[in-house]
Amino acid sequence: MVQTILSIAGKPGLYKLVSRGKANLIVESLDETHKRQPVFSSDRVTSLADIAMYTEADDVPLMNVLAAIRDKEEGKACSLNFKKAASAELRAYFAEVLPEFDRDRVHDSDIRKLLQWYNILIANGISDFEKEMQPTEGDNIDDRKEQE
Repeated sequence: MVQTILSIAGKPGLYKLVSRGKANLIVESLDETHKRQPVFSSDRVTSLADIAMYTEADDVPLMNVLAAIRDKEEGKACSLNFKKAASAELRAYFAEVLPEFDRDRVHDSDIRKLLQWYNILIANGISDFEKEMQPTEGDNIDDRKEQE
């Protein structure tokens, strides 16, 4: 089953979309609590399928970057202690994963967050990023209007 994995600004971690209401979304945290909570239109919610990393050429979808980390780490959690790593270590590690990343526009905090998300996904048994993070049909409001 394709899941919609979300990031919510101001809230740590990642969330799985469980249900949609008229004025909110019901999400479940991807941590040990699996707590469900409503998310409202005032919250900034972003699907991981909509995120891309800056490169010198075209932007690379996040699912491809996560897949490259998975391949480097052989499906295990990140070997780099990204919380304590120096800037040079982070950038060297990320250059192995995505050699052409834009060194001016990709910040250390972006790399740390990406590696944190990778660890969360791996801990929850989500490793087929290409399949799990495909954009779904009809999620755009304009698409839903056309279907009515």
